[in-house]
Amino acid sequence: MLTAFFRAFRTPDLRRKIFFSLAIMALFRLGSYIPTPGVDYAAVRRCVDLASSSSSQGLYELVNLFSGGALLQLSIFALGIMPYITASIIIQLLTVVIPRFEALKEEGQSGTAKLTQYTRYLTIGLAVLQSTTFVAISRQQGGLFQNCNEILIPNDDLFTLGVMVLTMTAGTGFIMWLGELVTEKGIGNGMSLLIFTSIAAAFPSSLWAIKSERGYNTFFLVVGIGLLIMAAVIFVEQSQRRIPVQYAKRQVGRRAYGGTTTYIPIKVNMAGVIPVIFASSLLYLPALVAQFQRNSTAGWVTWINDHLVRGDHPYYIAAYFFLIVFFTYFYVAITFNPDEVAENMKKYGGFIPGIRAGRPTADYLEYVLSRITLAGALYLGMVALIPLIALILVNANQNFPFGGTSILIVVGVGLETVKQIESQLQQRHYEGFLR
Repeated sequence: MLTAFFRAFRTPDLRRKIFFSLAIMALFRLGSYIPTPGVDYAAVRRCVDLASSSSSQGLYELVNLFSGGALLQLSIFALGIMPYITASIIIQLLTVVIPRFEALKEEGQSGTAKLTQYTRYLTIGLAVLQSTTFVAISRQQGGLFQNCNEILIPNDDLFTLGVMVLTMTAGTGFIMWLGELVTEKGIGNGMSLLIFTSIAAAFPSSLWAIKSERGYNTFFLVVGIGLLIMAAVIFVEQSQRRIPVQYAKRQVGRRAYGGTTTYIPIKVNMAGVIPVIFASSLLYLPALVAQFQRNSTAGWVTWINDHLVRGDHPYYIAAYFFLIVFFTYFYVAITFNPDEVAENMKKYGGFIPGIRAGRPTADYLEYVLSRITLAGALYLGMVALIPLIALILVNANQNFPFGGTSILIVVGVGLETVKQIESQLQQRHYEGFLR
């Protein structure tokens, strides 16, 4: 593997792509530390230090994760890539609902370009909405940091707040442009690599915090558990059920077509990390509504704060797990259509051995998909609960990096990037990373 790694750097154009991607990732991290105009950075740092010593980062943990910690520092890249992720998911869901979007998806490259343009517009709209919300919350003492009463925005006049919203929105647009640059001129998917950079950047500090607080024994235990979790995630992410498909032989003129055997790969985790994001976002809504409630002593507000905010409460854990299972089935159902696959197979003369074409094929695919999805949903739920279990066992939720959304994204993006470098090496008649 190391030999193949060095060969990748010996290839001029591949080396140029890798260095270009690394430079964009470094620029992205640099922007995460540049404060937004109008923010008292010293007060923000004091609140960040106070929040890092607590057991949770509050309602904004998911967005802060995808921004590489930039949100809680109120930097110019505070929103990170989260508006783009949300816009992409919305457009993907609307593709199933709106016939116009479905027609664009079937048009090929031109339709995909149009959908990408809609995603960009929606990203900017969501960035304006989210930046306005976070700026409004940051004006209040204890709004962004629940246990810190520092004044983060000393001068909160309308002009200053407008400049902050404009800066954060422009930062989101700039990140989106950087991601597209990496996709076009670098290696790997640009948006995914930026998310990877945000999450991986927190690993060293998290591990060092565990070492400082718990000592070397807990540190090495966490690293060992992390490596085992990573190996298990890689194994499941690469696992798939291959349904054999055979195509009938056809004679067209003097040429024979078909007669080949292939397969339909159905991954165990077809939904990726989307169900975890959906479940986390939905669980944040009651706590967010309770935070804006003026009467903080109301019964329902107290119940939400006691049961749906604390990550170690059984109600929170159960709701989180079942929401992940539900959204896994929901997302797979709208992204994989057995009837459409069966119809396409029948159109081109394909059939599953032992299964009749048409409706029986669709029923068989649906049966296999439901069983595979159950395993994938349980897997996602268990991986997502790893940080909560760490909170209960060693009280290290805020520092435990090997679990939940972070490990799924890091492993998934890492595997995809390695596969792209592998294909580039194979095109140049070199051996790849995986032998």
